[in-house]
Amino acid sequence: MIKKKKCFALFSGGLDSMLAVVFMQKLGYDVQPIFFSTPFFGPEKALESAQEIGVELFVHDVTNPHLKMLKNPKYGFGKHMNPCIDCHGLMFREASKLMQKHNVDFLISGEVLGQRPMSQRKDALNAVGKLSEIKDLLIRPLSQKLLADTLPIREGWVKKTEMLDIQGRNRQRQLLMAKEFGIKKFPSPGGGCLLTDSGFSRKLRDVFETEMYKKQYIKFLKTGRHLRISPEIKLIIGRDKVENNVLKNLLTDEITLQSVGIAGPFGVINSTRKLTEIELKLVASILLRYNSKVSEKNEVAFSQNGEIIQKIIVDKMLEEEVANYLV
Repeated sequence: MIKKKKCFALFSGGLDSMLAVVFMQKLGYDVQPIFFSTPFFGPEKALESAQEIGVELFVHDVTNPHLKMLKNPKYGFGKHMNPCIDCHGLMFREASKLMQKHNVDFLISGEVLGQRPMSQRKDALNAVGKLSEIKDLLIRPLSQKLLADTLPIREGWVKKTEMLDIQGRNRQRQLLMAKEFGIKKFPSPGGGCLLTDSGFSRKLRDVFETEMYKKQYIKFLKTGRHLRISPEIKLIIGRDKVENNVLKNLLTDEITLQSVGIAGPFGVINSTRKLTEIELKLVASILLRYNSKVSEKNEVAFSQNGEIIQKIIVDKMLEEEVANYLV
């Protein structure tokens, strides 16, 4: 019996990617699921889904090439800041760079023809293949009967007759397959990528329009209230204790601020330069606005690397004034 080829499976953690992996495994292929991680979508959901189908997930960080692509995606954005076609192409391209190291012969994904209006039309799937630079090595098992033959089929590595012809947004066939394969837990469709979220996209556009489109600043976009002080300065304030702790865990050497003697929100300053005394008073005043326990004024402590570097007493900013700074 001829040993079947090994493939990388681009794995989002959604039902379609789970089915693609199990389906190809049952046909006898050696399938290695791979997840590409960025600040906009982490591997948590994918790791849970991989555990559900009993496979080990290979997580690979592509933050730097993804940030570069995001500045000027060839096929543009979706409704918000989601460059879905370019993103999928980038992932396939990054997977291709790892193929030789992991003795992989071709690539698969759980993409279904016509399921998503932007990224899974036939022309969009072709565009993804073109961007990947290795379109002739791509197989989409759930829809491959409806797509052009690629090298794995022409060479006989993959039998087209064994592939499926799923298309459209109706998920009944996928749900039946999940039942057949014993997959009980899987995430609901959609979601997961912050670039499809309107609020997050607004914050991302803000850093695009300033000098702060860098990994060190983008990591804070998921958490807290964001207030633009100037093109070089942004203040992030935790909404509750959980967000305060998240912000603290993201710190490297940022300047932080907190009310003295009164429990309340935690603030982080993202800045490309040193703040003036006026700007320090301004961010302190804004921080107090979000502390319900402060009536008019209070002392605010600024810290860096766990050490207090300055304390100032300021008035609490008026609510209507704060609105001018919100991102």
